[in-house]
Amino acid sequence: MPESVRRRSRRFLRSKWAVLAGIVAVAACLLFVFRGLWLLPFGDFLVYEDRLHRADVIHVIAGEDNRTDHAIQLYKRGLGDRLFFTGGWCENHGYNHGEYGKARAIAQGVPQAAIAFDDSSVISTYMEAEKLRDWIARSATPVRSVIVVSDPFHMRRARWAFKRVLGERIEVQMSPVPFSQTPYHRQWWKDPLSRIYVREEYGKLFYYVLRYQISSGKFRDWLASKDKK
Repeated sequence: MPESVRRRSRRFLRSKWAVLAGIVAVAACLLFVFRGLWLLPFGDFLVYEDRLHRADVIHVIAGEDNRTDHAIQLYKRGLGDRLFFTGGWCENHGYNHGEYGKARAIAQGVPQAAIAFDDSSVISTYMEAEKLRDWIARSATPVRSVIVVSDPFHMRRARWAFKRVLGERIEVQMSPVPFSQTPYHRQWWKDPLSRIYVREEYGKLFYYVLRYQISSGKFRDWLASKDKK
C-alpha cells in the first residue's frame, strides 16, 4: 500500500475516534446536566403512597420519632382507630420501640386504650408484618384494614412485605412520612444519606423477592441468615 494511502487511512481512523470520543463526551455531559430526569424516577419508584381512608389500625414500623409522630397525626385526623408499634429492643436508641412509641403517643394525647404494641424481637420489616398479623389474629376487635407508616424510600418494600404476609383479607394502605419531616430528600442523588438509603433499598427489595418468593430449601435457609431490616 502506498505511504500516502496509509497516512490518509491513519488520519481517517484518528478523526473517526475523535468524533466518537466527542459524542461520548457530549452524551456524558448531557446525562450529568439532565441527571434529575432519569435519576428521580429511581427514587420515586420506592416511594409508594395511597390515598388514605379510615383504617382499623395504624402500624408504625420501628424507626425514628418522625414515624411515630406521623402516625399520631394520622390518628388525630381520624384515619385510624388504634396505633400498633413493633420493633422490640433497639441497641442504638436504648429502648423498646413499642413501649417508647406508646409513651410518646400518650404524651401527645392519644388514649392508652387506643395503643397496642409487640416488643418481641424482630430483625426485619417482614418480621414486623408477621407480628402485626399475629396480633390481628389475637385481637378481640376485627381488623380488616391497616395503614402502614415508615420512611418514604422504605414504602415499596414494606408494602410488598405487608401485602404478602397479610394476604387479601386485610386491606393495606401506605402512608410515608413526608420528606420535609425526615432527613432524606426526594432528589436523593444530591444527599449522601438519601443515596445510601436508595441504593440499599433496591438491594433489599431484590433480596426480599429472592428470599420470600423465589428461593426454597437450603438456599432459603441460607438467605434467612442474611435477613435485612
